[in-house]
Amino acid sequence: MKAQSNKFKSNGEAPPMFENKFLNRLTQTHIATPIVIFFVYAIGLLWYTAVNTDLTFLTVVLVFFAGTLGFTFMEYVVHRWVYHPPHNASDKYKEMTYNMHGFHHDYPKDKKRLAMPPILAVIIATTLLFLFELVLGQYSFSYLAGFVVGYAMYLVVHYTVHMYPPPKNFLKALWVNHALHHYSEDEILFGVSQPLWDYVFRTMPKSDSDKKRGVEIVK
Repeated sequence: MKAQSNKFKSNGEAPPMFENKFLNRLTQTHIATPIVIFFVYAIGLLWYTAVNTDLTFLTVVLVFFAGTLGFTFMEYVVHRWVYHPPHNASDKYKEMTYNMHGFHHDYPKDKKRLAMPPILAVIIATTLLFLFELVLGQYSFSYLAGFVVGYAMYLVVHYTVHMYPPPKNFLKALWVNHALHHYSEDEILFGVSQPLWDYVFRTMPKSDSDKKRGVEIVK
């Protein structure tokens, strides 16, 4: 059910997502928890690759970065076509996507809900390992290592742009882009960790006035 209370917005904390305290607690996490989990997971996958495959170091590096790039594409696809449902989507689907992402749009400063619950993220990552292994064979471990590091870096960027003021360098664009997506137009700028796929799919701001509005938001 969509949260209605505004009293939580002043300090950034959101109201409970579920009445059940246990379920609600599962929706919250300290941002460091999944970041550490997935860096450790990636190290384990790379160790397994080194011990149990005959891939060269260069091949592992290339496949690793292919996995990171693969994550950025997945980040864009899920954010655009799953988290932001079309207007004609069913009410049930809209409710589901609200719990997954719309809640965050209503309460973007709630630092406990800036990452997918770790339990769910680990389940998804492990499922992907089996799927990637079916398709990629011995390349799957280093590919998934890059994929989950991509997710960890996405979490770092997402948390930073919500919790800290923008720097006075080229990275400020990440703050401006995400601010426009959150506070101005949620049908553009679906890339959070980088704008690559927004350029590819033409979901960058259409005018200079949009960009200026983003700059004003993050001031």
